[in-house]
Amino acid sequence: MKKTTRLSIAVLMFSAIAISFVVHSRAQTSTSTPANNGSPAPVTSPSPSAVTVATHPKVTGIEGHLELDSIIKVEVANFSEWAATHDATKLVPFLNGRAVRGGYPNELHPDSRRLSFHLLITPENKHLWIDLLGGPHGLSHPVTFTVGLETESPFDTIYDQSNPLPLTVISPPYGVIGLLIIAFTLVLFIWLARTTNLIREAGTAIPGKLRPYNLGRTQMAFWFFLVYVSYVVIWLVTSALDTITPSLLGLMGISAGTALGEALIDSGKDTAQASQLQDLTAEKQSLEQGIPELQSQIGAVNSKPTLTTEDTANRDSLNRQLQDSRMRLAQVNQQLQGIIPPSTAGHSQGLLRDILRDGSGYSFHRFQIFAWTIVLGIIFLSAVYNSLAMPEFSTTLLGLMGISSGTYIGFKFPEQK
Repeated sequence: MKKTTRLSIAVLMFSAIAISFVVHSRAQTSTSTPANNGSPAPVTSPSPSAVTVATHPKVTGIEGHLELDSIIKVEVANFSEWAATHDATKLVPFLNGRAVRGGYPNELHPDSRRLSFHLLITPENKHLWIDLLGGPHGLSHPVTFTVGLETESPFDTIYDQSNPLPLTVISPPYGVIGLLIIAFTLVLFIWLARTTNLIREAGTAIPGKLRPYNLGRTQMAFWFFLVYVSYVVIWLVTSALDTITPSLLGLMGISAGTALGEALIDSGKDTAQASQLQDLTAEKQSLEQGIPELQSQIGAVNSKPTLTTEDTANRDSLNRQLQDSRMRLAQVNQQLQGIIPPSTAGHSQGLLRDILRDGSGYSFHRFQIFAWTIVLGIIFLSAVYNSLAMPEFSTTLLGLMGISSGTYIGFKFPEQK
């Protein structure tokens, strides 16, 4: 019992000592804390991160349309604070996160938080505009927009992926006008091609029929319209005027040379045939007039009651002349039938048949130049659609086209019309 009482007294004494130690430690801690927080700076001054967020610029508005050769005005929050420590004259627009290099502002108004840009194609940003405007699927498409320094991250913007702006590819008023001009020209060409000899063989047509289509003239018209339409479209999108490339001039020259060479060969054939036809016709008329005269002379000789040796010799001579005249008349008629084409060869039988056939039937040299023209035309349209520029054909490709045209011209000499 005494041991239990002593143990209880010892525990109580140890607990009292521990409680007094804890109270003393807390008293020292509460006394030292006000001494360390004596300076009010951390409480009253904002942190550096708070200053950065408050003055960071952000694009909050835009006036005008995103379109080449147009002026847009951009509103930027905290612009004056940012311009106080940066060179605002080096700001450029950012479209889809890419800087429009060289597109510096033409007006700056930091106090009113505004600046303006004139959107133009320059050598520095040409590839960017081609990527943005090439291969269009409509008159406009959405893009993100902001501004910033070329070599730094752009400003924050409200026109992000969730709120993009429309970038105009072709201005609707100019697009409608250009479309009407192209459509009118194309419809007029098709009407003339179907109803006149605009791209048909030269010569006199059979009454009620039209002459066959000419391969050289059809190829020249094909390249004309490709270049014509492409030039108008490129001008509508980029406002560029000097878009005809040297290789394109070479290709058009090959096409024009093919049509010209074909016309010269056909003209020579027509001239020779016309001269031969005229000579044979005159000879036929002479023979047709001479045969009856010979027959009458032979009849006069035979009507004599008695024939002398001289009359007999004269009659035999007249008979030989009559026989020779009849034989020659048969030859002339046969030659005239060979010169004058049959009725089926003098009128059109359809575009593809006319340009792929000659007097002997379908020809490979005609098919070859037709196939290469189609292939190069597809390449041409693809280049214009994707890069908004006339394609630059290599000298090898132009040489291949020239060989095809030269082969076609070479086969035109023996070709039957």
